[in-house]
Amino acid sequence: MKNSLTVIIPAFNEEESIESTILNLLPVCKGHGWQILAIDDGSVDKTPFILKKFEEKKDLKVINHPYNKGYGSSLKSGIISADTDLVAFYDADGQHQPIDLMKMYEAFSNYDMLVGERGIDSHDDWMRKPGKWILSKTANFLTGKTIPDLNSGLRIAKKDVIKKMLSLFPDGFSFSTTSTIAYINLGYNVGYYPIRVNKRIGKSTVKHIKDGSNILLLILRLIVLFNPLKVFIPISFSFIFIGIIYEILAGIILHPTPPKFIAGAFFIMISGIMIFFFGLMVDQLSELRKNLLFKNEDRKL
Repeated sequence: MKNSLTVIIPAFNEEESIESTILNLLPVCKGHGWQILAIDDGSVDKTPFILKKFEEKKDLKVINHPYNKGYGSSLKSGIISADTDLVAFYDADGQHQPIDLMKMYEAFSNYDMLVGERGIDSHDDWMRKPGKWILSKTANFLTGKTIPDLNSGLRIAKKDVIKKMLSLFPDGFSFSTTSTIAYINLGYNVGYYPIRVNKRIGKSTVKHIKDGSNILLLILRLIVLFNPLKVFIPISFSFIFIGIIYEILAGIILHPTPPKFIAGAFFIMISGIMIFFFGLMVDQLSELRKNLLFKNEDRKL
């Protein structure tokens, strides 16, 4: 059974692309009875005037942020304001194609979130490739899953599911990354659909080094929240293993008669054991926090 869809378009200083993006999207949305909800995130260019023109024609609804609050904050505003069962995220910079959104909607069935997977024929900024590769490998290792596209901006999600998790997501551009990891760790059904992405129109506001390091920290924070033992157990066992090897080499092989007790090796092993039990404690706190979070959200809904 198909549910109605709200297409959320976050926009910050996108005067070069926002009009063409909406004009391309309108025929598909009107043909399917979808709603368009644009969020002006404190733009200081002509973006607000362009959006107002479409709103006056009743082509879409606009939410205005008084100042720039971030990509994630814009999506949160759209999700909260949407009154449909499904929500779609669609960038305002001209990268996405309405045909891909339409195909994803038709393929959306037993998923909680369907992510647009960018193919090899999609435009990709070469400056972002090293950072994306590192983040992708880190996320795959920590989640135990192969994630085809970690931070694609085109995706469809069930509103009632994603609304429960909004407090976990950042207000910055890494909303897409953290939502993907959160869904996987909480056991929700995440699917991927091949799409083609064009080169963005205008200049990106993403700062590669600063925002890339922030995403890595966010990934680690989410894993500590959802699956802390994935982090603490390897560290713990590494310390214990190093301590044992240190004691064998320095205390037994180099001093066979009699074997010498190495205080440093003992300290490393004890540190590993302490980290292990600390991880168990954090894991229990993680489970309690998740249960409390979703219990409170269910009450609100």
